[in-house]
Parts: sequence; structure tokens; C-alpha cells
Amino acid sequence: MKTRQFLLRQSLDQWVTDDTATPPPAWLQWLWTLLFALMVGAVFTLVGMASNSGDRPGLWLDPSAWWRWFRVNFVIAFTIAALIQLLFMAAISLVSPGRIRGFSNRARAVFFSAIPILGVLLGWPLGVALVSEAGAGWIRIDAGSLVGSAVLGILISTVIYLIFNARAQQALAEKRAAEAQLRLLQAQMEPHFLFNTLANVLTLIDVEPARAKAMLESFTDYLRATLAKLRKDEGSLGSEIDLADAYLRLLQLRMEDRLRFSIDVSAELRHVLLPPLMLQPLVENAIHHGLEPKLEGGAVTIQARRLGDELQLTVSDDGLGPDAPKRRSTGNGIALANIRERLQSLYGDAASLTIEAQNPGTRATLRLPCPRSPA
Repeated sequence: MKTRQFLLRQSLDQWVTDDTATPPPAWLQWLWTLLFALMVGAVFTLVGMASNSGDRPGLWLDPSAWWRWFRVNFVIAFTIAALIQLLFMAAISLVSPGRIRGFSNRARAVFFSAIPILGVLLGWPLGVALVSEAGAGWIRIDAGSLVGSAVLGILISTVIYLIFNARAQQALAEKRAAEAQLRLLQAQMEPHFLFNTLANVLTLIDVEPARAKAMLESFTDYLRATLAKLRKDEGSLGSEIDLADAYLRLLQLRMEDRLRFSIDVSAELRHVLLPPLMLQPLVENAIHHGLEPKLEGGAVTIQARRLGDELQLTVSDDGLGPDAPKRRSTGNGIALANIRERLQSLYGDAASLTIEAQNPGTRATLRLPCPRSPA
């Protein structure tokens, strides 16, 4: 239920702002357009009934009059709204979302106001033509009425744009604040193995230079991938899995047979979008707090499952468990707190992170929205 509420809110936020990134499923955008046309049709029906009730005292009680007015106004409103949406889809596809996001404020204002005005200018006469017979006696189809209707439509679209633009500015400010917070939270993340890996390399240089070289190469590749992820706001589950795999293989060079791991993620789920560095801290915690302090080491298991519209990620280990004494070498709990803050910033109550004991070891479960791709 929370996942559906999040998707609805995200889709509505996109519909009323000038954000070019349409969240799936795309049909929700058409649902908001339909609801908007219903609302506009209802408003103009009330206006029309009020303007004609003086000549016909019993008009308010005539169901057929309500239906005729609403049918005509809804068809015209939906024609305009659908045309505006199609124009936006075509313009965004033609110009590309990346270029649009790079527009100046003035260019964005022109782009996102010109299209609704054009939609009204084209959609109003088209809508009138569609209801010309049904609207006989209700809509006057002549040059004067079309010009007046176009002017009224432009005024309406301008008011709507001003309202939506204010909402867009608010959404943009919230997005930038969230991005700044994410940068801060990501900058706080300190991989537990950095200094230990470098110390191991120094120790092995004289006694096992080949192994030291392999460890240093793996460490360099991992660090390069990690730094690249810090500069991205979006990633995929596949890239996170690849990063975790590189990390665990690097740890195997250091821990040798004290570390075993397995990864169970389907090829389909690898393409699911996932914010960067959500999975990695859970894997690091499993090693640092669960397996490294355990004399015989142990195993780590990473698993991903889709449950309806939800993605469930689990990182399990058979180490010392969550009740074991915490190690002093790192800030205990910082990584988990960061993940929870990022989930709250991105998904609200639609996502969660839980840590629970298992026998033996610990299981960390990450749940977040994972909408299915439209067919």
C-alpha cells in the first residue's frame, strides 16, 4: 500500500511540475490528464449553467441540461489536455530531457508555458468541432467565439502554469535540498577496509609481491568504481552487485579461506534502478562486525527478490550477530543511519531497512519501491 501511495505521489508531482523524468508507469500521466479534464469540465459546466439559469429558472433541476453541458465541456477540456500532453511528449523526445534540464530559468519558463498555450490554440477549435452537433445551441462556432475562446484559454493556461510553476519551484528546492543531504551522507561513508587493505599490501610486498600486486590492483579498481558512484544520483542494482562482488573478492585476498560468499540476483532485476551505495554498507557491516572478528570467519549471502511492486534486498552472514560487542575502529551505526536517512529522503515511508538476528549471524533487509516496467 505504501509503495502504491509513493508511486501515485511521485507521478502526480511530475505531472504538475516541469520535471522531464516521467516515473513509471507512464499510464498514470494520462490518468492525471483525464482527472484534470473532468475537473475543468465540471467547473465550466457550473459556469455555463449559472450563465443560462436566468432565462430558464428550472435549468438547475434538469438532468439532461447538466449532461449536455458537462459532455460538451469535458470533450473540449480533454481534447486540449490530451493535446498538451502529446505536445510535451513530442517536445521532450525531440529536444531530449538532458538539454531541457540544462535550460536557463527563462528558457524553461518559455518552453513550459508555450506548449500549454499552443495546446489551447489548437485543441479548442478541435474540441469544438468534435462536439459541434451535440453542442448545437450551446456553443457558437464562429470567428468571434473562437477568438474569444482562444483568449480565454490562454488566460486559463497562463493561470494554471503560474500555479504549477510555483509548485515546480518548491519541488526543485526540495530536490536540491535532498541531493545536498545525500552528498553529505555519501561523503560520511568510510569503507572499513581501506586502511587494513593498504596495510596488508605493505606487509605482502616483501614476502608475496605477486599477491600484493593483485590486491593493490583490485583495490584500485574498487576505489575507482566507488568514487564514480559518489558523483551519481542514480544507479542500478546490477552495478551495486558488481561493486559488492569486487569488494568481496578483494576481501578474499586478505581473509583467504575465512571468507566465502554467494550472490543470488536474477538478470531481470539487475536493470532495476537503485540509488548508489545502498547495498555496499550492508556488505561492509556484515564483514567488519560479523565475520572479521570471528576466528574461523564465515559466509555472506546477497539476495534480491521482487515482491509485487517492492524490491527486497537481503545481506545475511553467519558471523557473531548484532548483539556482539561493537568494534572501536569505526563509527558504529553511522552507515545504517545514513541509509535510513537516504531512504526517507527518496521514498518516505515506502522504504525501510531492518536489522535482525539469525542463528547464527545477522540479516539486513532493504525494502524499497520497484515498479514493474509497463508492458
